[in-house]
Amino acid sequence: MNNKPKIAVFASGNGSNFQAIADAIAGGKLQAELVLVVTDKPQAFVLERARNAEVASFAFVPSEFESKQHYEQMLKEKLQGLGVQWIVLAGYMRLIGPVLLEAYENRIVNIHPSVLPAFPGKDAIGQTMAAGAQEAGVTVHYVDAGMDTGSIIMQQSFPVAGRGREEVEQQIHQIEHELYPAALQQLFDR
Repeated sequence: MNNKPKIAVFASGNGSNFQAIADAIAGGKLQAELVLVVTDKPQAFVLERARNAEVASFAFVPSEFESKQHYEQMLKEKLQGLGVQWIVLAGYMRLIGPVLLEAYENRIVNIHPSVLPAFPGKDAIGQTMAAGAQEAGVTVHYVDAGMDTGSIIMQQSFPVAGRGREEVEQQIHQIEHELYPAALQQLFDR
């Protein structure tokens, strides 16, 4: 019998964090069953990654729905129909609304490219660089009704020390791809 938690990854773009999670599962580092990839961008590269990993995927266009409540209700029914227990946001560029927050209370997780509470929201790396911050990093946190305001699960930082944006961005992605699977496994072990 499979006791592994069933997860759905929500992504809006390239899907490198989805790939890190899929690779961690395949390599035995993350004990979970990846049952679905959800994207709000039908052209997102994450769909190609999902195909290559043989993970079911679902794309939708938010503007085709009457409201966020309507598309979240549709997503909730789809997720529950598949037995999804956790929602893992990996570059999903939409705030989660009340329908999913209530259905998956304390079971929605996000990764953010800053050391929260510093630099929430879009372009956290750009915000970090523009502020001349001494440190950059990554935060894995629970999702609540705010933007990047949920309780912190795990963080890792590193000194910026005169590095350019590209180098900082590379370091952040490297940390994300190790930290996210580790943080998820820690959650699932509880």
